[in-house]
Amino acid sequence: MEQDFILSLLMIIGIDLVLGGDNAIVIAMACRNLPTKQRNKAIILGTFLAIFFRIFITIIAVYLLKVPFLQLVGGVFLLYIAFHLIVGKDDESGKVKSYQSLWKAVQTIVIADLLMGLDNVIAIAGAANGSNLLVVIGLFISIPIIIWGSKIILVLLDRFPILIYVGGGLLAFTAGKMISGENQLEHLLSSHPIIGQSLPFLTTSFILLGGLLYQQMGIWKSEKK
Repeated sequence: MEQDFILSLLMIIGIDLVLGGDNAIVIAMACRNLPTKQRNKAIILGTFLAIFFRIFITIIAVYLLKVPFLQLVGGVFLLYIAFHLIVGKDDESGKVKSYQSLWKAVQTIVIADLLMGLDNVIAIAGAANGSNLLVVIGLFISIPIIIWGSKIILVLLDRFPILIYVGGGLLAFTAGKMISGENQLEHLLSSHPIIGQSLPFLTTSFILLGGLLYQQMGIWKSEKK
């Protein structure tokens, strides 16, 4: 019994570590415009809130599977978040309002994590074999890895701003996979398999091109003034 518990725990930690890269990217992109002190607050607060809500959703994962079009709606909303993170605006002064911006970053972290975690929580729930204790322990062990991972990505984003598009592309690709995995669309996509297979690449291209065009239009308008 003890061996089964340890094995299940290791499986959950493994799943969390693999999925932690996505979390770290979301956290880093959401916090990149904040001052250094507020970055740390947003990272810690956002991570803990995201983990808390993910525990809750993992526990009720079986019921979530019955909600029609949940993955479709989540995928579309995740596309919006990916676009918003790519074209995120700064203040004219180059500074961000502390209180509002801090909470906006935290909200983005939590919402994006929940949307991206719809598939992931099912995997964790399966590995836990019905043990809520395992879910909680496994997710909390992954917290320091996610926090430090996001800090490393923040440093890279500061040095190489082009990586913002890489992060946005990853989120858009995840959104495409969520949409193509919607059970209610299974019949339609099985009749047109090419659409289902290419959807993640289409959503990625759409968001990246849309972000580039949006920013170019902003540059053009500022030059015109």
